[in-house]
Amino acid sequence: MKIHAAVARAPHMPFSLESLDLEEPREGEILVRVVATGVCHTDIVMRDQHLPVPQPVVLGHEGAGIVERVGPGVAKVVPGDHVVMTFNSCGHCPSCNDHEETYCHEFFPRNFFGARADGSSGLSYRGERVNGNIFGQSSFASHALCHERNIVKVPEDADLALLGPLACGIQTGAGAVMNALKVEPGRVLAVFGMGSVGLAAVMAARIVGASRIIAVDVNEARLALAAELGATDIVNGKTGDAVAAIMALTGAGVDYAIDASGVPAVIDQCVRVLAPRGTCGIVGASPHGATLTLDLTHILSGGRRVRGIVEGDSNPDVLIPLLIDLHRQGRFPFDRLVTFYDFADINRAVEDSEKGIVLKPIVRQPAA
Repeated sequence: MKIHAAVARAPHMPFSLESLDLEEPREGEILVRVVATGVCHTDIVMRDQHLPVPQPVVLGHEGAGIVERVGPGVAKVVPGDHVVMTFNSCGHCPSCNDHEETYCHEFFPRNFFGARADGSSGLSYRGERVNGNIFGQSSFASHALCHERNIVKVPEDADLALLGPLACGIQTGAGAVMNALKVEPGRVLAVFGMGSVGLAAVMAARIVGASRIIAVDVNEARLALAAELGATDIVNGKTGDAVAAIMALTGAGVDYAIDASGVPAVIDQCVRVLAPRGTCGIVGASPHGATLTLDLTHILSGGRRVRGIVEGDSNPDVLIPLLIDLHRQGRFPFDRLVTFYDFADINRAVEDSEKGIVLKPIVRQPAA
């Protein structure tokens, strides 16, 4: 079938809007008519080859839409179901067997290699292969092929155009608090980086009852929004020493810190503000090969911990419906992070994101 898609053909270059051929769903695959897709920093990283994703490629990994057809063996959804597409996993490695799919041993091949498990791609342009299956979906397109393992059925009365970011960025920030770190009521949390991931963490921390939520950034507007969304304290790392400010606020330091920047110097600050037995969770994507130097005595002497967190340690079939329900209750207003664009304006959406003009762009497909 013919679809419309945004194709990345060269690093740092605009997406090319093209008409592509998409195969029919194979066994275990699901054809989704995409309603809208969130634009994530990871898409830009892949486009610019900081992660070596093969090009030409259709990116997009925060898709939401309606099931049109299913391949043989699919039982999870039927045509007409409303769905969110999230990260993919293999289903048979030790991590998947332990229900820890975010640490699937095949996470990179299943999400970043631009191909199905057998090496094929369902996309082509005039006979030329176009790489697809990014995060098991490649949803910068009018239609996407996904899999039972990375599709989540959502209520039909929920606004599909809004839901895509729950698949990755929002899920990552909220899940880091709720699932990975398991922040307890009355504890103190610092979040470094007030993009959509960091702000999702702030909102989740308020939900779980953290007594002090410290938001750190260099952008006053984002810090002001963090205060509206639940931060009890704000620290501008541009106008002063963030570590000194946090220690002055807390005395002993924080129980938990989350880095949503991916900047090694900022991660170091996250670790330095930990109280004894505190944990730092790293959720920000760093450039490939980036390294981190830490004060090992500080970590050892206080029993402090540093860990990576992928997709918020999420079970998407559980967390995404929960976040939708919390949003309905007015307790998780992630819609305040969103700016909508027409799909034809995807390059402007990416540019506005790169410039920090918007927090979470969502590109919407024309109405069917």
